[in-house]
Amino acid sequence: MKIKEMMKFAWDNYKQYAFGKNELRPLTKNGHIGNMFGGLRGATVVDALDTLYIMELEEEFQEAKKWVEKSFDLNVNGEASLFEVNIRYIGGLLAAYYLTGEEVFRSKALELGEKLLPAFNTPTGIPRGVINLGSGMSWSWGWASAGSSILAEFGTLHLEFLHLTELSGNPVFAEKVMNIRKVLNRVEKPQGLYPNFLSPVTGNWVQHHVSIGGLGDSFYEYLIKSWLMSDKKDSEAKKMYDDALEAIEKHLVRRSAGGLTYIAEWRGGILDHKMGHLACFSGGMIALGAEHASEERKQHYMDLAAEITNTCHESYARSDTKLGPEAFRFDTGTEAMATRLSERYYILRPEVVESYMYMWRLTHDLKYRQWGWEVVKALEKHCRVEAGFSGIRDVYTTVPTHDNMQQSFFLAETLKYLYLLFCEDDVLSLDDWVFNTEAHPLPVNHTNFKTKASVQ
Repeated sequence: MKIKEMMKFAWDNYKQYAFGKNELRPLTKNGHIGNMFGGLRGATVVDALDTLYIMELEEEFQEAKKWVEKSFDLNVNGEASLFEVNIRYIGGLLAAYYLTGEEVFRSKALELGEKLLPAFNTPTGIPRGVINLGSGMSWSWGWASAGSSILAEFGTLHLEFLHLTELSGNPVFAEKVMNIRKVLNRVEKPQGLYPNFLSPVTGNWVQHHVSIGGLGDSFYEYLIKSWLMSDKKDSEAKKMYDDALEAIEKHLVRRSAGGLTYIAEWRGGILDHKMGHLACFSGGMIALGAEHASEERKQHYMDLAAEITNTCHESYARSDTKLGPEAFRFDTGTEAMATRLSERYYILRPEVVESYMYMWRLTHDLKYRQWGWEVVKALEKHCRVEAGFSGIRDVYTTVPTHDNMQQSFFLAETLKYLYLLFCEDDVLSLDDWVFNTEAHPLPVNHTNFKTKASVQ
């Protein structure tokens, strides 16, 4: 199968030129460490574990597992993004554990989880975004408004932390994330919307910027997924999701002159008519929620999900490479296209194919597989280089400049969602698994769930 071959190609080149580093630089054939993971290494290894396993790339999975056992060092001293370490490393280790039952994945996930706990030592219990994994010191991102914490970051810990409590028997992880929810329920929401910046000191919003793209995105997805993961017992999460979606639809969802439905960004009541590539996960999320909406709303939300997914597809279809830009706009006669040079790049992001996968599984409309196949062909044509896959700097030129980076999420998410789009529905069935925001599958808490899961 083509997508399995692409995964093997991406992995083999990472292994040859960058094994143990965080990411492969495919043009220069070397490794990249970056500064997001606080000295942790092997982001691509941990991110790829479950994809290798699901695709039955046995030998490659064993290589990855061996690296985790022998070389994955958690005694590091550097500043890490709490969010990125959680979704990529902890998410990746948890999924690998639930798929295989191998103890090494469980113990590493728990050990790393412990290292993140000091970030929550704030007056409100809302964690700061950056933590030194050695000293436990934490602080807010320098660019974040007035020392605030970011909605998408502290709102995207819930799924993983509940599993850390479940696997360790230590209630502290679950307590930390339940407290975040308490703070969010208490604070006044402008028009029912959740702004992106919150002070970890006062528990108040810092500025009224609302986005379903970056800074906000995965917070919403974790509400509906928390409810699904609890086997539909976590009614608080479901209510928060339903209320948030209602406010989003009322205040942010718009239709362009050309008939495309999109989700605008909100700046203190003024709409910015653009959508980020990151916001394109929302088609899949709304479809997933629609399955469980009241009868009279179900079709309404499925239609909305299909329209948003179609708009995101248009952002791909309207580019010369058939890959979508980082952000696209709906103003001055331009629709679903990037108007700024700084928004024309594509870094192998998964959100559009993620929505195709959900829409396919929930509707079985063949166009989603056709759209996914167009992406496969475009990736092969424009992003595949001699030693891996690379992002491109401008999707509107067919002689693209490569950015020399094979992102770990390409193996974790983009290739996994493409693979699942063409698999039978019972491979990681949506009834039994929820995907964290890095596409790492976590089991739904059915009482009869066995650790060693059958994926095939």
